[in-house]
Amino acid sequence: MILTVTPNPSLDRTYEVQALKRGEVIRAETERMDPGGKGVNVSRAVAAAGRRTVAVLPLGGAPGALIAELLHAQGIEVAPVPVVGATRSNIALAEADGVLTKINAPGPELSRSEQELLLDTVRSQSRDADWIACCGSLPRGLTPSWYADVVTRAHAGGARIALDTSGRALLEALRARPDVVKPNAEELAEAVARPLTTVGDALKAAEEVRAMGARAVLASLGADGQLLVSDAGAWFGSARVSAVRSNVGAGDASLAGFLIAGGTGPDALASAVAHGAAAVQLPGSVMPAPADLDPTAVTVTTDIPLDRELTEPAS
Repeated sequence: MILTVTPNPSLDRTYEVQALKRGEVIRAETERMDPGGKGVNVSRAVAAAGRRTVAVLPLGGAPGALIAELLHAQGIEVAPVPVVGATRSNIALAEADGVLTKINAPGPELSRSEQELLLDTVRSQSRDADWIACCGSLPRGLTPSWYADVVTRAHAGGARIALDTSGRALLEALRARPDVVKPNAEELAEAVARPLTTVGDALKAAEEVRAMGARAVLASLGADGQLLVSDAGAWFGSARVSAVRSNVGAGDASLAGFLIAGGTGPDALASAVAHGAAAVQLPGSVMPAPADLDPTAVTVTTDIPLDRELTEPAS
């Protein structure tokens, strides 16, 4: 079982439009409504693969009730933490050329009692977990050290932790030695406090993040592929993609693929790349099912293209 923890979930509305023109009335071609948040997306991808997953998340108001209903419909077990504030609603505008514009709401502020209930729920639900995936931003009320506390408690209970967050929350959590962290290029650049312009830059940054405490780093480099760096070595994975439709949740699908395949080594990286590549070719934040995957399009190698310039340099 893969347990996911999403401290700041959302109800995500995605609109596909031909082009985003500021100040004009834009008519959407399609509309989707999905339960959102990084950890929620990981659970959705795990469930799409036919694996058991439990989603721990604070839920409040009508948006929270709708998220629980949508997750149950996808075969996901929900361990809700009731909160007074309404769960946030986010908007994504996907243009025909693949450009994505996102508007993310801040979310409710958790009270002291709600924070304690969230931790208690994580602890009670983690007993049967093979992996605990802690993902996303922290809501108001939680300190930057919150993820570090979760990592410490999870390790004390014998569970493995995958962490996907950024900024100070990531830096604080590294001290607790999470089993794997999954930054994108921007988050990796922020962690080492310098720009990244090549795959070699990203590799060096991933090695530094490991030196800070991460036992393994799974770095998403967007269209350029993914890096996995651990005690066992370093690998680079990439995949052919015919057309990008939406990259919402693609990194979360990658993490799910990585954990589904065991969470270690080149086979897990290949699964991560396949899931990420499939996700960007689907609408909105739809998570890929096994039929959407194309393992033959994936390449994993130890011959890392150090001098390759990143399509989107990270600053």
